[in-house]
Amino acid sequence: MRKRLGLSIMAEALFRDRLDAGTQLAAKLSGYRGKDALVLGIPRGGVPVAATVARQLDADLDIMVARKLGAPGSRELAIGAVTANGGSFLNEHLIRELGVSAAYLEAVEVEQRAAAQRQETELRGPQRAIPATGRIVILVDDGLATGATMHAAVRSVRKPQTSRPARLVVAVPVGSSEACSALRQEADEFVCLAEPEPFWAVGLYYESFPATENTEVRQLLAEATSRRRAPHEQTG
Repeated sequence: MRKRLGLSIMAEALFRDRLDAGTQLAAKLSGYRGKDALVLGIPRGGVPVAATVARQLDADLDIMVARKLGAPGSRELAIGAVTANGGSFLNEHLIRELGVSAAYLEAVEVEQRAAAQRQETELRGPQRAIPATGRIVILVDDGLATGATMHAAVRSVRKPQTSRPARLVVAVPVGSSEACSALRQEADEFVCLAEPEPFWAVGLYYESFPATENTEVRQLLAEATSRRRAPHEQTG
């Protein structure tokens, strides 16, 4: 039992930390080991999970930056999400229910797309994105609450004017049944280790869930780049 804001919340921790979640997730994805998969982590918390999956599957690692669009007066409530390269998802039902204006929606999309582009530059540095054309792409996050950022990430990978994967897999340790159900319709394969009901905040299903810092993401990407280059250097 966890306590948040003075309320007792029944939520069982399913994972020790993101490393444990990534290890368990990789076991479910073991069929992709050695198949030249590309694992894309959603920053920031999804990247440590994705890095563990990539290491255990002998896969490449990169990031897919997605930013949620916060509702008016409640920026933590996602009414959609956008990615740095133009992918987007809008929760039309919630937008209508809240009466969100077109002007607000346009402004928050511009704001968050610019923020996504800045974040991508900061995290990736001079490294270019790894092409996904013709590859098995596995999108990973540390959990799904509304699923908005994952929806945007899926649509970003599949944008007609960008590289298209041979197969798109969405993989998460834990998620709400509503978000999981919706994403099953968008991915070629969907893997979720647990769909607890009722669903609380993602962090409540981890014993340790510290904030992931930019420095950790950059380090994980650098380590993955070194692993990718090592075989070429040995044969060169």
